[in-house]
Amino acid sequence: MKGVDMTEGTRAPAGRSTERQPAAAQRVSTLELFFDLVFVFTLTQLTVLLAQDLSFATAGRVVLIFVVLFWMYAAYAYLTNQVPPDRPSRRLLLVVGMGAFLVCALAIPRAFSGGGVVFGLGFLLVVLVHSALYTRSHGRDVIWYAVPNALAALAVTAAGFCHGLAADAWWLLAIVVQFVTPFLAQAGPRGRPAAELRGQLGGLEPGHFVERHGLLLIIAFGESVIAIGIGIGSRPLTVGLFSGAFLALAVAVALWWTYFVRDEGAAEETFRTTSPERRFRLAMNAYYYAFLPMLLGVAFLAAGVKKSLGHLGDHLHTGPALALAGGVALFLAGDVAFRAAMRLSPLAYRAAAVPVVLGAALLGTRVAAVTELLALVVILVAMLAAETRACRGVASDDGSPAAGRAHAAEPQL
Repeated sequence: MKGVDMTEGTRAPAGRSTERQPAAAQRVSTLELFFDLVFVFTLTQLTVLLAQDLSFATAGRVVLIFVVLFWMYAAYAYLTNQVPPDRPSRRLLLVVGMGAFLVCALAIPRAFSGGGVVFGLGFLLVVLVHSALYTRSHGRDVIWYAVPNALAALAVTAAGFCHGLAADAWWLLAIVVQFVTPFLAQAGPRGRPAAELRGQLGGLEPGHFVERHGLLLIIAFGESVIAIGIGIGSRPLTVGLFSGAFLALAVAVALWWTYFVRDEGAAEETFRTTSPERRFRLAMNAYYYAFLPMLLGVAFLAAGVKKSLGHLGDHLHTGPALALAGGVALFLAGDVAFRAAMRLSPLAYRAAAVPVVLGAALLGTRVAAVTELLALVVILVAMLAAETRACRGVASDDGSPAAGRAHAAEPQL
């Protein structure tokens, strides 16, 4: 999350400017941050849904809901990058979109048990507001993603009238429609050069786009901190309870470290060196497909923390133990996919840590919750330490400090 470049242009004599002041870098506005806070409430609601029933069926439905919702969040992040909320009409429409996301969030706990229609109608409003705002930059071309997005919202609404596998099928249909939409958008109207359309879609301001998603991830990490407080509840404040809370916080900090210390700055550099024609696909691969498991991992981790902090010395049931370890593993797997999309290295240490982290669930079920939390901290710290040492070794061999940083090159897409 970079600061604005405040470098001034050359001052001309006699008070006249012969050289333009360089434009300030686009920053994430406070209204966008407000929007993200409302969106992350959907993640909070998904965590609540998970904590109520840590079963594979509930976990699967949580994934369905979040994949659908995050598609439209990504669409809004892309939208405000190209259509900044810098005038009253845009701000008011964005506020309406916030309200629509709030409706979806409030309906999440009952999305599969009577509240699905409300969720679907709220989601349809999310789509309509997004389409209306997007006409400001893409004009009639908005139809190539507005119609598929609306069809996906109608599929979700139809799911609200069904139960069981029929409802799940409608949700899956919505996801399929969403995944096809980028290809339709890149195809565009006949007679228009594909390269020109891809260049328009890829006309992103890298600093704003990277910062926006980084801020979303930070807010999501806040959910894991809130989960610590909820997990403790009104229990007596003992040394053991504080130890468990600090271990849960240490896990969240280690996950923060994996992305923000190395990945964020290198990702922005990669975006800037990627041509606009290829930037749209890069944004999809890195900040949608890869970010999905990262954010879901934070939600699963938060649910596991809620269910385990009150039972630190006990054997955990399979659900909470898998939520803890699986949440961390999901985040790392997503981060590996993110690095692969951005051509950042190394990957091996984080990829190798995924199965080891999953294995820590056995410690929760067979030893104690606190043992699993401790193991997760140790694994993550060891992974980061080994990676740092390897990068320093590369820097020493190459003779250049830059060789020790995460490598960023234009991706092959």
